[in-house]
Amino acid sequence: MTVPTAAAPTVTRPALTRLDLTAFAGHHNTTLQLAPLTFVAGPSGSGKSTALAAYAALARLGAGAELAEAFPDPHACVPERARPEAGRRGFRIGCTAGGPVGPVRLDLAVQVEPDLRIVGERLTAGGLTLLETALSHPGRPAVQAAWHTRGAAPVTYGRLPDDRLGTALLPLRVAGSTEGQRRVVAAAEQMVLALRSVFVCDPRPRLMRAVPAAACGGRLLPGCDNLAEVVARTRTECGRRHARLVAALRAGCAGPVRDLCARRDGEGVLRAVVERGEGVATPVERLGDGELRYLALALVLLTGPAVLQVDTVAEVPAAYQTLTVLADGFDRCLDARQTRELTRLAGDMCGRGHIRLVATVAGRPSSAGGGGAAEDGRATGGGGAAGDGGATGDGGATGDGGKAATMGRATVVDLGR
Repeated sequence: MTVPTAAAPTVTRPALTRLDLTAFAGHHNTTLQLAPLTFVAGPSGSGKSTALAAYAALARLGAGAELAEAFPDPHACVPERARPEAGRRGFRIGCTAGGPVGPVRLDLAVQVEPDLRIVGERLTAGGLTLLETALSHPGRPAVQAAWHTRGAAPVTYGRLPDDRLGTALLPLRVAGSTEGQRRVVAAAEQMVLALRSVFVCDPRPRLMRAVPAAACGGRLLPGCDNLAEVVARTRTECGRRHARLVAALRAGCAGPVRDLCARRDGEGVLRAVVERGEGVATPVERLGDGELRYLALALVLLTGPAVLQVDTVAEVPAAYQTLTVLADGFDRCLDARQTRELTRLAGDMCGRGHIRLVATVAGRPSSAGGGGAAEDGRATGGGGAAGDGGATGDGGATGDGGKAATMGRATVVDLGR
C-alpha cells in the first residue's frame, strides 16, 4: 500500500495524538503515535484490532457512557499474565490529546475482578496534575477525587462515580472561578472534545446487500447498511463531493462508471445503483465484497459528522471539532488498485484537515516517491499486571508500539516489529 507524502498539519483542534496501552489485553507498555492519517500494521494476532477497540472504548467514555457500556467484555481486556493483587485484576490504558491547551494526558486504571469499576484516573498537562482519583472505600460506588484549584485552597476534594470517566464530569463540577479551575476545565474540555466525534466504521457487504436497506434519517450507520439513503442525500446536498465519490468509484471499480445514484424500484424500495451509461445500471448489491467496502469507505472519507451517525458535541461549533474515523481492516477484500486509490483519497482528505483516520491494515504501507524520514521506536512485549489502586502515573518504562514510522502526513505503526 502506498502512503502519500506531504507535510503533516499541526494540531489546532482537539485530537488524540497518542494512545497508551499500558496493560491491556495482549499489549504491555505499547504506545501508538497518532497523526491525521495513521495506519496500524502487523501480522494476525499482533493486537491491531485490540488497539482500535481501546480507542473506541475511550471515545465512549468521553461521551459519557458507563464503564460496562464502553467495555462490554472487560475480562478480554485484562492481560492474561496479570497476577491478582489482593484478589483484584484489571487493565490500564491512556491517551494524550493535543489542541489549544497543549498536550493533555489521561491515564486510567480499571478494575475488572472482583467487580468492574474505575479505581484510578489522572489528568495532567504541562507537568501539573489537574485531576487525580483513587479508590477510597471498596464498598462504595465512588472514588475520591482531587482537582487543581490554585485558590484559597490549592486542591478541591470530592467524590465521583466509579463507573464513569471523571474527566468528562469535570466541566459540570468545577466552577471555573479561579485561574487553576479554569485551567482544569480547559484541559478536561480539550480531552473530551478529542475523544468524542469518533465514527467506528466497519462496512459489511452482507448488510449492504439487504433489501430493503436499514434507515437512519440519512446518517450513515457503522456497517454502512443504509448506503442508499445516504447516497440519495449526498447527491442532492453536495454535488462537489458526490462528484469526487463517483470519480473514486470509477478509479476503484470494474467496468465503466458514469454516476452513482439512488432510486426507488417498482415496489417503492430505495436502492443505490451504479450508472454505466447507455441505459445500463448495476444495483450496488451486485458489486463484489471488495467493491462494496471500497465504495463505503470512500463515502465515509468524503462526508462529515452531519452525515455519519456520530456523537458530536452540540454546544461546540463544528469548526472546533475533529471527526476521527476508526476503520478496522481498511484493506480487507480490496485489491492493490483499490487499496492504492483509497489510501490516496484518505491522504488527501486527512491532509486537508477534513477528518482524521486510524486504520488497521494487513500489509505495511510504504512511502510514495521516497519521501519522509522515519522516526522509529521499539516496543516491549508480553503481558503485564494492571494495578488496582490509585491512579496510573507517568513513570515507568513505556515503549513505542511496534516500529513507528512517520511518512509525510501518515504515521505507520508496525506492531509486528
